[in-house]
Amino acid sequence: MSLVAGVDSSTQSTKVELRNIESGRFVARASRPHPSTSPPISEQDPRDWWAALVGCLEELSAHLGDVVAISIGGQQHGLVMLDDAGRPLRPAKLWNDTTSAPQSTRLIDASGPSFWASACGSVPVAAFTISKLAWVAENEAHLIDRIVRLMLPHDYLTYRLTGNAVTDRGDASGTGWFDASNDSYRPDLLDAAGCGALITRLPRVLAPSEIAGEVVSDELLALGLGGVVVGPGTGDNMAAALGLGLEVGDHVISLGTSGTVYARSTTATADESGAVAGFADATGRYLPLVCTLNATKVTDTVAGWLGTDAAGLADLASSAAADVDGPLLVPYFDGERTPNLPLATGSLLGLRNETSRESIALAAHDGVLCGLLAGRDALDAVGVDVSGRCFLVGGGSRSIAYRQRAADLRNSPVTIPNDDEVVATGAAVQAAMAYLQVSLETISQQWGLGAGHRVEPAVDATSIVDRYGEAAS
Repeated sequence: MSLVAGVDSSTQSTKVELRNIESGRFVARASRPHPSTSPPISEQDPRDWWAALVGCLEELSAHLGDVVAISIGGQQHGLVMLDDAGRPLRPAKLWNDTTSAPQSTRLIDASGPSFWASACGSVPVAAFTISKLAWVAENEAHLIDRIVRLMLPHDYLTYRLTGNAVTDRGDASGTGWFDASNDSYRPDLLDAAGCGALITRLPRVLAPSEIAGEVVSDELLALGLGGVVVGPGTGDNMAAALGLGLEVGDHVISLGTSGTVYARSTTATADESGAVAGFADATGRYLPLVCTLNATKVTDTVAGWLGTDAAGLADLASSAAADVDGPLLVPYFDGERTPNLPLATGSLLGLRNETSRESIALAAHDGVLCGLLAGRDALDAVGVDVSGRCFLVGGGSRSIAYRQRAADLRNSPVTIPNDDEVVATGAAVQAAMAYLQVSLETISQQWGLGAGHRVEPAVDATSIVDRYGEAAS
């Protein structure tokens, strides 16, 4: 039985999932944590990601003799800089590190948001890699001349697997120096960050089903992974879209450390407001996306305030009285990316003497979801079709409160996928596509991607979305 391995290397952990290459049947999974971060400074040593990946594969060693291909889905935007020996020059600044906000502002002010949207499909907020590179150029300029390879997190892991410096168009489209509409790097955008000479240090961009190489790492060869094909890898949101077999018109609300809402599209977007990032997907099409910094970490924090955990908070929210005039939580606890308010803080509004723990718990879930539903509206406003299925994914999708409130606030059903590790599944899909040289549609049909449980609205809570919009503006 031939297996493929899909890797989800997120901010919080590495997960590796093994699946049958023909049917997609789940075989085994392993997970290892990453060091925690606390924005506004959010950094990790890339070698910790590698150690976590090796640890997962060691745990799965009984199955590795059947693995024929592997691919990486990694957290987007992280800045990895390697020296001539392939060692990180400094910890990677991650997507949720907002210390690069001043550099982001200067990049946008220098050329204008319409220029950036036209050039690379996105306005480079603090989360984007180019803003982080500009931060290094300004604060640690002595490192710039020592950069031999400039990478994203998934690129680094693919490099450790194969020895090859490669990337894919999906993840590259989140750097701020790649034009997804023409599938090409933009030297002038690197020039804007003061780093134009680094254009020769960027990884080669692979086609969607192109093979990155074979496993050459001694650590993994010792585990029996010799001859294993490595797929191109991609960003975590692009991998999740693969894992869902996402079709044009479908959209996804993802509840993790960050929140995202995205859709598969046949055409590129260029939103000069900066709300919609004009990403590419991992199939040759596009994945316009809106990202918020604050998602499940908000409900974890509020749970701590109320002396419970995430599951207990969900129970409280589920038992709250339906009150359209209840408290509102604007959840900008770590600043915010969309809207672009990196220095913002959160607000709890509408408190009364009779306000209950239950209503505060409900407001916490609603605040996170309302921000993402505003993102769905932003996709619609730039012409993205969001009329199809709505999938709810990520760790938060396991919460009974998030599930029901997503349907209530939309007043429309949401689908909870049967497989809740869609990034790892998507990476496995990509590994299968590369090994078999077949399309996503072929794998989707064979594996039954996108199947799940449909949650119907219990009440019409759309008026709360309107109230939230007024409070957050």
